[in-house]
Formats: sequence, C-alpha cells, structure tokens
Amino acid sequence: MVAGTGPCTGLGKYPGMNAVHTPPIASAGTGTRRALVLAGGGMRVAYQAGAVKALHDEGLRFSHADGVSGGTINLAALLSGESPDSLCSRWRALRPTDFSSMRPVSEYLRLANMRALGSADSMKEKVYPALGIDIDRIRAADGIDASFSVCRFDDKTVVALPHKELDLPRLVAAASLPIFLPAVQTAGTTWTDAVWIKDSNLLACVERGARELWLVWCIGNTPVYRDGAFNQYVHMIEMSALGALHAELATIAAINRRIANGETVWGHCEPVVVHIVKPESPLPLDPDFFRGRIDAATLINLGYRDARRALKANRPAPLDPSATSMREPGVGLSFRETMAGPFKLGSANGGRLAMHATIHIDDMSAFVTSSDHKAGLSGHLDIEPWGRAIPAQSGVFGLFSPSGDPTLTYMVYELGFRHQGSDYYLAGKKHVRLGGPWRLWRETTTLYTQLHKGTDTSGEVIGAGTLSLGVPDLVRLLGTAHATNAPTPSARTNAVWRFFRFFAAELFRTYIRRSPRPTS
Repeated sequence: MVAGTGPCTGLGKYPGMNAVHTPPIASAGTGTRRALVLAGGGMRVAYQAGAVKALHDEGLRFSHADGVSGGTINLAALLSGESPDSLCSRWRALRPTDFSSMRPVSEYLRLANMRALGSADSMKEKVYPALGIDIDRIRAADGIDASFSVCRFDDKTVVALPHKELDLPRLVAAASLPIFLPAVQTAGTTWTDAVWIKDSNLLACVERGARELWLVWCIGNTPVYRDGAFNQYVHMIEMSALGALHAELATIAAINRRIANGETVWGHCEPVVVHIVKPESPLPLDPDFFRGRIDAATLINLGYRDARRALKANRPAPLDPSATSMREPGVGLSFRETMAGPFKLGSANGGRLAMHATIHIDDMSAFVTSSDHKAGLSGHLDIEPWGRAIPAQSGVFGLFSPSGDPTLTYMVYELGFRHQGSDYYLAGKKHVRLGGPWRLWRETTTLYTQLHKGTDTSGEVIGAGTLSLGVPDLVRLLGTAHATNAPTPSARTNAVWRFFRFFAAELFRTYIRRSPRPTS
C-alpha cells in the first residue's frame, strides 16, 4: 500500500473538512512551550488516553508533541482532532482482538522464514478508524509542532517525522514491532518500530524549543529479573527503552548545567523541565489484555489516576534513572465489579449512579493478615445528571474491615474524583452484620453510598444512594478475578485460593457461626 490510498487516508471521517484545524490539545502558540511525549507500550497505551485527559482537564495545552511506537496511535488520534474525552470513549469501545490479524496460513508452514507472525491489516482497517485517526487531518493540524518517531532501518536511526509529512505507511511502521508485524517498505526505504533504539523522543521536542516536557510512560521497570523466555523478552524491551530514556534524561541534565553556566543551548536560556506520568508498578502486559484480565477502561482509569497524582505532586522528575523506578508488588489478585442503583444528588430526585471499579490487591499475604484488609481501587462513575465515565483520581477497597462494633464489618468502596474543577469523594459501605444466612446475599450485594464535597469523608454530604450487585454482575465479576504478578501456575492458584478461602471463612463466621470479630 502506498501513501494516500487505503483506510485512514483521503477525506476519511471528515468529508470536506480537511482544511487547517487546531486540535483540542494544541496551545496554538500561546503559553508555555510545553511538549506532550507519548512513549510506546503495546495495547497498554490505552493508559495514555486517561493520562492525557487528566492533563487536559487541568488546562495543560501543548505547543509540541512526539510519539514513538504505540504512542503514535494516540498522537495520531489527537492530531486528527479527537478530544481526550473522545479518545477515552473510543478506547473503551475498541476490542482487543481488533489489533490482531493473521497472515496467510501457508506462511506459518515456513515459520522460520515468515515476514512476521501477524499483519497490520487490522490496525489499518479497524484500530485506526475506531480511534478516529485520519491522515489528512493529521497533516492539516495547526497550532502544534508534532512529530512521529520511526526507525529508518536502512541506517538504524530514529527519524522524527514532522506531522505535516506523515503518511500511512510510516504511521503503520511506527507501531510495527519486529517479529510481530512486518517492516514497511515505502519510497525505497525500510521503516519499523523504533522501540529497540528508543521508546520516547524527548530531545526531538527540546531541539524544537519545548522547555516543559510531559512524558506518559507505559513500559514497565521490573525490579526483579525473571526466568522464562517471554519474561526475558519483556526485560529486553525494558532495558532498551529505559536505557535510551535514561540517556536522554542525562543529556537534558547536561544541557541544564550548561544553561546554569550562562550558555544558550538550542535556543534555551532557562532549564528544561521534565514531568513523568507512570504507574507505580508495571502495567499488565498485552497477553493479559487479550485474555480479559485487564480492559481498556481500567487502563484509562489508571492513567488518569497517575496523571492526577503527578499534577498534585507538581514536582519535576529527577534527571536520572530514579525517575522511572517502579515498585515490585507481591503476588496479588484483581477483579472488576460494577454496581448501580438509585442516587439522589442534592434535592434532585430520579437520578442513578453506577460504579465501575477494579480492585487491585498487590500482596495477598499482607491483605489477608492485615487488620483492615485494605487494597487499591481504580474506576469510573456514571452519575446522573453529571455525566458518564467520570474517572476516579483515588480509590480504596476494604473487605470485612472493622467498624468498631465486633458484630459488624464493612466492605468498603471509596473513590475520589473531580467534576467541573471541584473535588468530590464517594464513600460506600456494604454492612455485613452477624445474623442468619438468609441475610448473606442482600448484605454482601448492597452498597450504601454518600457523596461528599472535597477529597475525603470529612466534607459536606451532597448526595446519597443505594447500589446493588445483580446475579449477572456477580458472574461477570467472577470471570475477571485473576492472580497478579504470580511467577508460576501454582502461585497463581494459591493466590486465588487464599482470597476465596478468606472470603468464605468470613461469611461462615458471620452467617453460620455468628461469631463476633476478634478484637485486638
């Protein structure tokens, strides 16, 4: 396929509207010379949609941008004119299988000489249209100086292609990871994913004048070296991507030292500042996405949460390897849960609220043995009449947490979020009280909620409602429960077993033995 033909080129989804336009993320030449840098990360780059939404909601606009590998997909959508909210919605609707397309069966019979294990057809025919990507709209974007960093295989260099020169073949090449997708030949040159050289291109933006960089990073930084071919393949990507990023941070540190000594470097007479939005621990990998262990909505919520944390901290990243450090969680468990029901906001009647939560238990041993059995929670809310898919900036989950009354424990679901620039906190509890087994279903599936102004439960209550978990919701919940960070099948089985054994034991104590919770 050549530039200017096929899906995502020509008039695309904006018939007659390929004139110059200013994307919602663009600063249009006003304010700080700020760059949005979108690194790679496979399908996990759905995380970036949530992060960019948080930055955009905070009022950040960008004069510069660069994308590498999977990050080029999001940058392409944003330059096509999609708002961060629209990009999040599009990612939620995208199916993981839309990324996968096979090559002709005959090629798999000569596996050693295949061009690649898969083809880019689905990416061009399904992913790009689903995310609103339009090549002509990208070229017509104004008010922002953006680039797409692609590996030119001929001389093994990374080329930062200006967005006004982008074509479909090189957009595809930017996310064509060797082995998995074929390299792209166009105009006598071979192009491919740049991840093995670098997975982000900060200096491309610095050279063009950006002095405040916001990097959204999805690649893990696993502290523990693991056995197994797949794990070590992942480690190779980590070493390559992080090694290049650390080198760029060191270069920026050297530039800042020269500026401090009175030099002007690449037009900069003030130090270059880097902010990094990244997860606290490595994100699940693409196979987990394919198997449904994590979904795009959860990745978006995590990206939003982590960007909000970075904004609140308001601290530039250190220009050394500590900037990318991540925590190694223990063997844990995760599951997704949706509850919905009537909700009264202020004096208005007839509203509803739905909570879409993902529970993150990072260490099963610590969770089971702690006194409050607390874990992390990410998610989003649908609140009538405020809107749908309002992401949480913080979250807490508790299972059979103490209430102060030995006959009563709580299942706790709390989410902090923002709406129209103000902070709110939704606090919910399921009341699990000693009694007959006929009370079990109602008490463990009914969540009593209160909505507070502010960032915790000390704020004024402005809404309340009762949410419930139906039988179909419970079936879906059980289908999403899985062990996390487990190195072996036996460790995975043990984590799931320990969780459900703890859950069943507490139900037995409460509704069969009717024994008060021991107090320390």
